[in-house]
Amino acid sequence: MNHLTKPLLRARLPQVAPIRSCWKHTASGANIPPTSLAGFGFIASNPLPPKPRLESGRCVTEIRGPYYNAAFGPRVLADTLALTEPWVDGLKFAGGGFSIMPSAAVQDMVDVAHKHGLYVSTGGFIERVLATSNDRMRDVERYVSGCKDLGFDVIELSTGFLSLPIEDWAELVQCVQRLGVKAKPELGIQWGAGGDASIADLERAGTSDVHGLIDAAKTLLDAGAEMLMIESEGITENVRAWRTDVLSRIIRSLPLTKLMFEAADPKVFEWYIKNHGVDVNLFIDHSQAVQLACLRSGIWGTNQTFGRVVNFRDWKGK
Repeated sequence: MNHLTKPLLRARLPQVAPIRSCWKHTASGANIPPTSLAGFGFIASNPLPPKPRLESGRCVTEIRGPYYNAAFGPRVLADTLALTEPWVDGLKFAGGGFSIMPSAAVQDMVDVAHKHGLYVSTGGFIERVLATSNDRMRDVERYVSGCKDLGFDVIELSTGFLSLPIEDWAELVQCVQRLGVKAKPELGIQWGAGGDASIADLERAGTSDVHGLIDAAKTLLDAGAEMLMIESEGITENVRAWRTDVLSRIIRSLPLTKLMFEAADPKVFEWYIKNHGVDVNLFIDHSQAVQLACLRSGIWGTNQTFGRVVNFRDWKGK
């Protein structure tokens, strides 16, 4: 047991009635029309791919955990998932916040997520470990082992603030996988991404060539990464104009099932759904889970997408 898993007094969560019938249905292996979950199956909607979806790389939705909203704790997560469980696949902590929270509270959130069929990701806190360690091999292993002890399933490997050789990045992927946790590298074109800097600051820092991102992505996938996160800063976040040309090159060059896009803005995730279909994998804020679910299912949208988001699948599944 290490400092990350030191026992603390665990507060008992109020009992929240799980939507068990819905969970069994979505885990059954059949595509289902989402409107049928609440008894409105006579209204057409796009069938929901079954959970777990991370392995298939289709229609994966990852939501942000507590960071910008400090009130987002275990009880709010339980309430959120009571409504959105069939649509949400993962929970991502941000900014290393879990490292300064009581381990009992972190484990409560992990337990709630697992109870509802979600994986749990660390976010990119490994950058802090790499930037401050005197023995990186030792401390990365301690970090990954500590996260695993807390119940994390995915270690995000971002380098937005760091200059790291691609060979070392690939070795990080293999190290994490050897320790029994899934590695999820995050790639972008913006130097200094991840700190919510101003447009002017990011413009001064500059961007890298998208072809370098694509080459790095292929190396990391070859090293064993199951999915890659595409950083939004410099592309659709904190820019004067979206770099859809960059996104087009990435999507043409890499398997869409291996990519997840940061899209914590309704206009951004609508663009992805409109241009790349309902199965595109997206990272959003937890407050946007219902809005994205309605868009994926085709039951609602803006004047750009209302009645236009469809798929072509067996309503009853196999």
